[in-house]
Amino acid sequence: MFQHLFAEMNKMLQEIQADYPTAEGARRNELLSKYNMLHRISDHVMDEWLLFAEKLSEFRGQTDMQTQAEELPGQEAPELAMDAFVRGQGYYKLLMYRKCIEQFSEVTARHPDSLAARLYLAMAYLQEGDGDTAWEHLHHMLGLIRESKLKAMIYNALGCIRASQERFQEASELFGLSLRHDPALPEPNVNLEVCRRRGGKLQFGQQLVSLL
Repeated sequence: MFQHLFAEMNKMLQEIQADYPTAEGARRNELLSKYNMLHRISDHVMDEWLLFAEKLSEFRGQTDMQTQAEELPGQEAPELAMDAFVRGQGYYKLLMYRKCIEQFSEVTARHPDSLAARLYLAMAYLQEGDGDTAWEHLHHMLGLIRESKLKAMIYNALGCIRASQERFQEASELFGLSLRHDPALPEPNVNLEVCRRRGGKLQFGQQLVSLL
């Protein structure tokens, strides 16, 4: 029900990100006003959402109600009932990545082998520009995954991190491992061409992002 709201907010934020560095005068003030409005909306939505999440949690604690949650393949998921997990998801959707990292760090402290928490942390760190820490979380996931397709997506993501660091030989090897686990995955072939040409747009993998 919030998809339209967040789509419009993301569209406005992308406009600000694209134009603000070179904007001047009235245009710069307009973009700053839009940014402040987004910040107010984000804070308000987050406050209301956290209040609602707390009420849900209280109700769950008073009854035998069990939450039904989607899991990554092969995942045992007691952590999905943690308040920190629920809050972390909300922060991620609101693009509040530092807050997201705080919450999911709490989750992994109690459940270090949580695939979902590790994936959220990896993606949040990538959004923060910290490829090395994102690598650590994705690499940790590899030792926990049995399903070939998911392994292929993780190897592709790792390859994208190395390619973005211009470590193209390592990246190519990782993309090759991705294809070995799932030859039908389209992104690694595109990314291998990026490595060959030493430039181009990397394809991280919408299937992996869609798991969040």
